[in-house]
Amino acid sequence: MAEANEAEEEEGQVNLRRIINLAIPHWKALLLATFSLFVGSGIGLLYPQAARVTIDDVISDGGGTGLDLTTIGVGLLVLFAIQAVFVGLRAYLFNVVGDRIVTDLRNRLYGSILDQELGFFDERRTGELTSRLASDTQVLQNAVTANLSMALRFGAQAVGGFTLLFFTSFRLSLILLVLLPLVLGVAIVYGRKVRTLSRKVQDAIAESTSVAEESIAGVRTVRSFAREGEERVRYEIATEDSFNLARRRSLLGSLFGGTMSFLSYGAIAVVLWVGSGLVTDGTISPGDLTAFILYTLIVAFSLGVLSSLYGDFMKASGASQRVFALLDRKPSMAVTGGRTTAPDRGEVTFDGVVFAYPTRPETDALARVSFKVSPGQKLALVGPSGSGKSTVASLLSRFYDPQQGSILIDGVDIKTWDPTALREAIGMVAQEPVLFSGTIRTNVLYGRPDATDDDVIAALEAANAWGFVSEFPEGLETLIGERGLRLSGGQKQRVAIARALLKDPKILILDEATSALDVESESLVQHALERLMEGRTTLIIAHRLSTIRGADTVVVLDRGAVAEAGTHAELMGQKSIYHRLVESQQLLD
Repeated sequence: MAEANEAEEEEGQVNLRRIINLAIPHWKALLLATFSLFVGSGIGLLYPQAARVTIDDVISDGGGTGLDLTTIGVGLLVLFAIQAVFVGLRAYLFNVVGDRIVTDLRNRLYGSILDQELGFFDERRTGELTSRLASDTQVLQNAVTANLSMALRFGAQAVGGFTLLFFTSFRLSLILLVLLPLVLGVAIVYGRKVRTLSRKVQDAIAESTSVAEESIAGVRTVRSFAREGEERVRYEIATEDSFNLARRRSLLGSLFGGTMSFLSYGAIAVVLWVGSGLVTDGTISPGDLTAFILYTLIVAFSLGVLSSLYGDFMKASGASQRVFALLDRKPSMAVTGGRTTAPDRGEVTFDGVVFAYPTRPETDALARVSFKVSPGQKLALVGPSGSGKSTVASLLSRFYDPQQGSILIDGVDIKTWDPTALREAIGMVAQEPVLFSGTIRTNVLYGRPDATDDDVIAALEAANAWGFVSEFPEGLETLIGERGLRLSGGQKQRVAIARALLKDPKILILDEATSALDVESESLVQHALERLMEGRTTLIIAHRLSTIRGADTVVVLDRGAVAEAGTHAELMGQKSIYHRLVESQQLLD
């Protein structure tokens, strides 16, 4: 147990150091902010001395030193005006730098998430990752903006005030020095507890965000099954978990705050008790006692704020654990590196490919699959549901790497290609195309960002999409909504085909691109696909006999293995799996 606590404490310290290290690139602005902080805090430590002089030299001495209340009052107003300038400059610089740091951190975190291999996303929910970007980084933002500024400010005041306490009265300072280890001990124990709870709170928030994201993304399914009540309950359970953890953290914080309050005010009571006796004995003057009490208040208040900030930093340390884990995670598949020249022929070869998904390593999705597609030819993949057809498409795009065997393009293993160069040469049109919220233009330009409007229109015309696009009042600037929900299924599919046409890939993957369409839409999309396939090596995951008959080769997959291969006519003559699929109408005419 002790070893676990030590490891957790060391990890928390590392996280805090990393949070602080985020500020190093902005040291110039922070140096000016820190200078302003010390000036402002230094001036704030002068008013107890002004009180001492007022009591001892003006009131008690009758102004024998030549000072009067007006001079002291005006002097303090001037000092506090100067202090206000530096306090404002400090607050501005710390907040701006803090916001810049967290913005950069969010950008780095988002980039790190995008760089991960597809298996990473198979194991994590979208809501969890978006929670890391939003909720966890927000906690860090508080730590490196206002909290960091306040920590330095009140830290300087506590150190300065404590130093001046010794100069004012050494004997009274020893009383406060006895209490300091107790204060530090309570703070350390509290910090360990709150960091652990904060990490659990952030995980619970991420879980509730995942539940909400799933329900909102699938709201049509929720509505069609009338399951709004169940989804509310599911979300409420998740939020209640985070609330209960947050309540425990708040209880811990309130106990800590109460303890610190008692220690602070108890120290002041002791100082008044002992200090009054010293004044009576003539050991210190009334002005010295007044100054000492004011410094004690400054130190007590500063320590109270610092203890609260310490809790906030421990929260940030807990939240940062997941953030830094994502930042540090190295994708199992390289993001860059390898051949950058695009394939020039488009020959595709699968050679003894064995693959199991990372989430199901005990089950092979493909078992020694081998086939070859010559440049410009069409290969149709057919087979029962779950036979591995879509897995072949994912491997060809190198979303995953096989555990055994190799996948070659133009005789070169795709692992040796730069992933970006490889995927630029491969186009895909899926059964349910993914479009982004934005305009039709931006979605088509996703295929080639540097294309002109004429290129976009030409691609839409070739995809049989310009007809309906030109009828929209905004034309290319028509907003299509999240995931293209303002377009029909056939319209979305044709926009996706236009995107693939604009990309002009050497190799094309069609993943059941017409299976979800009505007859009229399917006809329009099919004609567009025929134009798209011209001159390209095409891998078709097919369920329509009309598509399969036009393929040069048909490969039948069954339970992840190649069961049959040949032309449509050859396979029908073998009276085997393919024949049964056709006869049972699993392949439609």
